Amino acid sequence: MGLHQLGTILLLNLAGMLTPGPDIFLITRLATRSRIRGLAAAAGIATGLVVWVSLTVFGAATLLTAYPDILGWVQMVGGAWIVWMGIGMLRSARVQFAMGIPVASEAQISELFGTAWACYRQGLFTNLSNPKVLLYFAAIIAPLMPPEPSIAVALLVVAVICASAFAGFSLIALLISTNALRRRFMAFGPWLDLIAGVFFCVAGVALVLNGIAELY
Repeated sequence: MGLHQLGTILLLNLAGMLTPGPDIFLITRLATRSRIRGLAAAAGIATGLVVWVSLTVFGAATLLTAYPDILGWVQMVGGAWIVWMGIGMLRSARVQFAMGIPVASEAQISELFGTAWACYRQGLFTNLSNPKVLLYFAAIIAPLMPPEPSIAVALLVVAVICASAFAGFSLIALLISTNALRRRFMAFGPWLDLIAGVFFCVAGVALVLNGIAELY
């Protein structure tokens, strides 16, 4: 695999990463309250991508295409998880509206958003809950990969995609968590959770319905 193909995969991955979706919403929600929690979520998302990209380069996307029932079940389970997270965000928004003040103290942040480790798990499971990521990577990777890639080439592709995703998501978390932006976002914290919660619920329901369609 040449540098041109690898660079094309990298650019396509970065373009897809910036598309609004559960990953971006989760990092934005957490980074506006805590830099370390935003970075932890970015690390969790990158870990999930290691799984999806590894499965892609080693041919799992072909398996899902051949057996769509597997994709359907994974979408149903993943969609249910995203809905559950969305409900949690809506509950957080309700608590913040009831408090009537922006959540700013570490104690309040820990109570509503959990530890950095909990945010890492949220990032991981949010990314793993959407199996269509696998099909997306199959679409951008397969045409540019050699017919029979070596283990070294496969691992290089996994490393480049996942490292670039972690760097990109971390940069977003760092920018959002700067003092200037945090102060602006903090006043809209409850509304941010409300919007994120609605988005997660809608996205999760859509995944569940897609899963049902795959099965029936």
